[in-house]
Amino acid sequence: MQKAQFIDSIHAKTKINLTFYSKEDGCKLTRICAPMDFGPSRRAHNKNDRFHLWDYESDKKNHVLSLLPDQIVIMEFLNDEFCPSEFITWQTNWFIPRDWGIYS
Repeated sequence: MQKAQFIDSIHAKTKINLTFYSKEDGCKLTRICAPMDFGPSRRAHNKNDRFHLWDYESDKKNHVLSLLPDQIVIMEFLNDEFCPSEFITWQTNWFIPRDWGIYS
């Protein structure tokens, strides 16, 4: 169910209030995020499908979160819209097709 709502949120370009277990911090964190994609990691050793999000509130320079489903605690789907131009600065190659104009 989370996956379907997540994909709907990609298409609607709506933000998510995400609570997840951070392996790096060893605790639960809550962040406002934009859903970017769902699919395998291109970087991690574990290639299982995961949720890829833009973290607007990260304290680090790299704002991308790639989380396995078991790291997700709560996804609250918001009505607040985001614009892909707020964070996409790279050539995209999404797993989930979408109509984001030049960011698709």
